[in-house]
Amino acid sequence: MQKELQIRVLPEVAGEPQLLEETLIQKEGLAAEDLRHIEILRSSIDARAKQAYYNLKVRLYINEGYEPEKISLPNYPNVSNAEEVIVIGAGPAGLFAALELMENGLKPVIIERGKNAKDRIQDLKGINVKHIVNEDSNYCFGEGGAGTYSDGKLYTRSKKRGDVQKVLELLVGFGAVKQILVDSHPHIGTNKLPKIIANMRKCILQNGGEIHFNTRVTDLITDSSSIKGVVAQDGTKFHAKNVILATGHSARDIFELLYRKGIEIELKPLAIGVRVEHPQSLIDTIQYSCESRGDYLPPAAYSIVKQVGDRGVYSFCMCPGGVIAPCATAPGEIVTNGWSSSRRARSTANSGIVVELKPEDFKPFEKYGPLAAMEFQRSIEQKAWVEGGKTQTAPAQRLRDFIKGDVSADLPNTSYAPGITSVELGSVLPDFIHKNLKEGFLKFDQSMRGYLTNDAVVHAPETRTSSPVKIPRDHETLQHVQISGLYPCGEGAGYAGGIVSAAMDGMKCAKRIRVSTK
Repeated sequence: MQKELQIRVLPEVAGEPQLLEETLIQKEGLAAEDLRHIEILRSSIDARAKQAYYNLKVRLYINEGYEPEKISLPNYPNVSNAEEVIVIGAGPAGLFAALELMENGLKPVIIERGKNAKDRIQDLKGINVKHIVNEDSNYCFGEGGAGTYSDGKLYTRSKKRGDVQKVLELLVGFGAVKQILVDSHPHIGTNKLPKIIANMRKCILQNGGEIHFNTRVTDLITDSSSIKGVVAQDGTKFHAKNVILATGHSARDIFELLYRKGIEIELKPLAIGVRVEHPQSLIDTIQYSCESRGDYLPPAAYSIVKQVGDRGVYSFCMCPGGVIAPCATAPGEIVTNGWSSSRRARSTANSGIVVELKPEDFKPFEKYGPLAAMEFQRSIEQKAWVEGGKTQTAPAQRLRDFIKGDVSADLPNTSYAPGITSVELGSVLPDFIHKNLKEGFLKFDQSMRGYLTNDAVVHAPETRTSSPVKIPRDHETLQHVQISGLYPCGEGAGYAGGIVSAAMDGMKCAKRIRVSTK
């Protein structure tokens, strides 16, 4: 017999199989020999009270043997001679679109401006150590996209559980731990993702797909109303009647190309702010209401939203036990982001803290039309580069100094590898963002006592929270409203926000192409 139930237990019970077994035997009134296996189906932490608990959904196998469910990949056909579909970008949207295309008998031809995951490492060292930005190979561009070397959080607010489950199961099939199927906020980790991405690449190539690295798309081949293919930087032409545009939220040259060619795009408001780093032990103390979190709780995360006037100020992409990374995609700019390894073992926690923007905020840049938000982003990044000393050194300030408007007399070492320099960040951020952040931090401290401390360091700026444009598509066919056969997809097109939602959108576009080719 199998029985499913919800149970709320102390962390040490959740972390020790023997204690969990004893607890369930007592709760259910079972004989010890009758309980053959406990399968944990769902796990989440409730830290709202002074004592943290795990909420577990479990399946008990009572007088019945347990056979672990095997997560296997689809039986992909060989698509070497099938109809080709061009996929621009090898991030989550592009890779999962390619897998879905193969599953449905179509041949993906992936065109990626950056390098494969392994070869990207040297360019990441270049930006961290030598302050050199490779415009085609960096934390945002290259195999796997931004997710490969920036964390691997898999949380999504999407309600389409079937699609979410498929994404997670594919990741497990390609090498992720099965725990991501259990945790309420699953996470893979920067150290684990490259191998998973490489396994996806091997699968695509072994089944007849193509991947062209170091190949930047510079033009689209169109007639008056449909796509015919794309042109690469070296002049190579790729022809297909269906193209998935999955370039990510930082492909500014693609947004400029679309605008230049008169292909409709829209301005999309986003959020901009800073990235704040605290000692992880302090966040643990605040969130778990204890002096030390002990051995059975993970490094604590936080998610917080406050209203400041008519704007939201909120945490974004919080990274427990993580580091702050330099994510510029062109020389002459500073961009910060954050990531964590699988163990989240670093001594610091960081999070983007950002201010909600509105269409009217981009009025000074209205001459750029639908690219106004992008130019607003760029102006802040370039100002940060100047204030930081015209290197990848980030302008920074201790948190209480930020509130008071004081230049910090000194700064501690932080996890941001290129280094930081003391700057009053009002010289980097637009006045209204600066003001809202100050008020937001004061409100944060009311909810998280101890958050507002000079042991925390503010790094500027956090600008790449989402795409600054939306590429409109037909609601039913998912094709561009103007160019048939062109499928704007994922974060860069304004239809996703993170690995899972981008992957889901990629699969969704691939399914629509399958329907259109029948």
